[in-house]
Amino acid sequence: MADIKRLRLLRMSRLERNENLAAYLFLSPWIIGLVVFLLIPLGMSLYAAFTRWTIINPPPVWTGLDNLNYMFTKDRYFGFSLGITFKYMIMSLPLSIVLGVLLALLLNQKTRGMNFFRTVFYIPAVVTGVGVSILWLSLLDPQLGAINTILRSLGVARPPNWLNSPTWAVPSLVLMSVWGVGGSAIIYLAGLQNIPEHLYEAAEIDGANSWNKFWQITLPLLSPTLFFMLITGLIGGFQVFQQAYILGGGTKFWAAKYMRFYVLHLYIMAFQEGKMGYGAALAWVLVIIAAVAVILAFTFFERRVYYEEGGTKEG
Repeated sequence: MADIKRLRLLRMSRLERNENLAAYLFLSPWIIGLVVFLLIPLGMSLYAAFTRWTIINPPPVWTGLDNLNYMFTKDRYFGFSLGITFKYMIMSLPLSIVLGVLLALLLNQKTRGMNFFRTVFYIPAVVTGVGVSILWLSLLDPQLGAINTILRSLGVARPPNWLNSPTWAVPSLVLMSVWGVGGSAIIYLAGLQNIPEHLYEAAEIDGANSWNKFWQITLPLLSPTLFFMLITGLIGGFQVFQQAYILGGGTKFWAAKYMRFYVLHLYIMAFQEGKMGYGAALAWVLVIIAAVAVILAFTFFERRVYYEEGGTKEG
């Protein structure tokens, strides 16, 4: 009997080994891609951050903390670009969340033809970023743009110079981001439709009005979706590049002032001036700043997120 049990265990171990081997074979394309296209480049960029490496003069020369020292003491655009990035996030993130929720509440109404309006509002989210930027480049033209033309017809004698103005350059991008709020509204709409109807019916029986139902039912049960959009919005805010690059006609215009976002500054230093090592250092500093911002968001907001099964983190 002992020999039979030992034979069964041996057969099972062989079967388990074969199953594990098959699993790793199926996973191997993803594992190879992870190592080759993510882990190795990350390691190389971390090494490059401590070197003086230019495109035309390889190989990299180890310089230790020289890049960080230059960044914090001599790079006049480091703090400026970081401030522009935070300014954009402070303006666009709350606005996009509020407008997204309001639009989702409208799209959640049970009326005829609502699917058509949901599609219409979602269309900007599927248009390519380059196409949207070119569209807004025309709309924001100070002389022939549709926005200033409308403002003049309303009696505004001197409408904003938008992209050429230090005051209105960043709000221009905020305005463009608000135009695409339909994409986030669909996510809020999915959250709204997951709220059980019987909660609203019970609230009506208790005499609650629409405002009470929103604050006591809708907002708490929508808080996980709001928190998710807050985190993704924070991460996306740190990555603004394409819009600023295209609206400014490339790096030549924005290299002066007005709207030199952090990632655009990184691009200019790495690919325009050829300082790949310094660009890698800028990238890793951005990773650290973004990670700190996300950790702070989790620290201050996650405890206020209501989970239907277990309540909030505090409760």
